[in-house]
Amino acid sequence: MHPRAALRLPLRLTQVNQQAEPVPVTLLTKNISSSGVYFLSPKRIEPGTAIELEVGLVERPLGKGGVRLRTLAHVVRTEESPEPGWHGTAARFDDIAFQRDEALPARFLK
Repeated sequence: MHPRAALRLPLRLTQVNQQAEPVPVTLLTKNISSSGVYFLSPKRIEPGTAIELEVGLVERPLGKGGVRLRTLAHVVRTEESPEPGWHGTAARFDDIAFQRDEALPARFLK
């Protein structure tokens, strides 16, 4: 088990079961760890379903210096939320990549 951070980070669900979401909606994480994420979704996603998502780790003005985690993951648990119309979704990361809005300074490329 990995320690979880109770962070509300912007999350975009971009694919469910290898089908692109027609309009990716920005959601919020409830907690996140190095191995997975828990978030609320208006769509119930069954355990075992493959998903692709993007989590904003660092947001900077004018799109410079932002860092996003892009990941393929699979849903491990879905539960009803106390908020009507929402579903708690726990997903385990399968593959992680980081996207930056600008190139790294040369001193970090060594």
